[in-house]
Amino acid sequence: MSSQSFADVSEGVRAALAQYTQALDDGRTDDVVATFCADGVCEIPGMGTHTGRDALRQAYSRWKPRRPQRHLVLNTVIAEWSDHEARAISDVIFLLWEDSGWAVKLVGRYHDVLHHDDGRWRFHNRTATFVTEDSP
Repeated sequence: MSSQSFADVSEGVRAALAQYTQALDDGRTDDVVATFCADGVCEIPGMGTHTGRDALRQAYSRWKPRRPQRHLVLNTVIAEWSDHEARAISDVIFLLWEDSGWAVKLVGRYHDVLHHDDGRWRFHNRTATFVTEDSP
């Protein structure tokens, strides 16, 4: 029997998504990496697959924003969950500030496996797919 309710799991997963997204858009590499398990994997088309916190830190440090940006993560569905693992699917829209204002640069979807790790939900595997040609 599960000791966590669906509401607890859902809120924990949504918190991880928000912490990741805000840290990414702010360029806070260590905070982004902290949202992953020690053996976490991130796979983003055009940017590669990165496994483990050292590789993630190296990759995300190269992706720091040079101008204002926002990843809007929405329509999150918790597809499966237990006390230890949750699977979530979310839509993502990437906006970048350009000379003429905000521009949509990417539309895609995240497929996430999160583990309940040290009292919080962290990404064990984060895979992105895109439906647009541009990449961040």
